[in-house]
Amino acid sequence: MAIYQINKGINKPIEFKGLKAQYIGYLAAGLVALLILFAVAYIAGLPVYVCLLVIGILGGTLFMQVYRLSNTYGQYGLMKKGAKRFLPGYLKFNSRKIFTQKDRSYARFQ
Repeated sequence: MAIYQINKGINKPIEFKGLKAQYIGYLAAGLVALLILFAVAYIAGLPVYVCLLVIGILGGTLFMQVYRLSNTYGQYGLMKKGAKRFLPGYLKFNSRKIFTQKDRSYARFQ
């Protein structure tokens, strides 16, 4: 009889050090942007200590914000919050005809 290992991570979100799902990508994109900002500032002639101080402060802020978003909204909460902007405030109907009459075009599906 063969013994098989069971993968217990099926249907669980990707998680890395407390960050869930898309927040890992947000943090990675922010770190790449900080690396490019450091390179531009260094090439522009700013002293290295000033560059490191600015990038360090921005990096710390980035980490705090991404972890705060991850803990507040979870895996899909931030996407749901963004999608909520596209919901209408209300629906207005002039008659109840849409609810009371059966539509013949959908008869073949029933």
